[in-house]
Amino acid sequence: MATIFSICLLFTLNCIIFSAFYDSVNGIFCEEITEGIEIKRVEKRSHLHFFFHDVISGKKPSAVKIAGPTNSSAYGFGATMMMDDALTEGAEISSKLVGRAQGIYAIAAQEELALLMVMNLAFTEGAYNGSSISVLGRNPVFNDVREMPIVGGSGVFRFARGYAMAHTVWFDYNTGDATVEYNVYVSHY
Repeated sequence: MATIFSICLLFTLNCIIFSAFYDSVNGIFCEEITEGIEIKRVEKRSHLHFFFHDVISGKKPSAVKIAGPTNSSAYGFGATMMMDDALTEGAEISSKLVGRAQGIYAIAAQEELALLMVMNLAFTEGAYNGSSISVLGRNPVFNDVREMPIVGGSGVFRFARGYAMAHTVWFDYNTGDATVEYNVYVSHY
């Protein structure tokens, strides 16, 4: 019994010594700062309206299949696409470019056409140039309007949160090419 007690006491002392040594050598991993530079931030809400052009066909597609089964369901379950789609001011792909939708979408449902969207809306024009919004969510493409959450952002959109509403304006069943209208409502600092 005394031996077990001695071993436990020795182990406890070693843990305390190691812990004290570790903290003094490596510093602090995380600390809460309540004083220091005060940043006055005012929360803003912005509404962005643009069009997303997903081009799968032709010599220079903006979305390409990067993974997926060779024989899948009628909806293409498992097909995964990488995209670098144009975001434009108007519904025509030739209208003014305001940014790019860059990321991945995958067919994530077996019984319907519903996508998992993981994308950054990277803006290249105006006050939002160099800033981005991160979208992560479900996109059931045959619904007239789909809502996806905004989970973050960068630049002007740091600490962003909100939602993106997508509505398909045009879809070519033969090629899979599509134009989607986006209304994005975002809160940011």
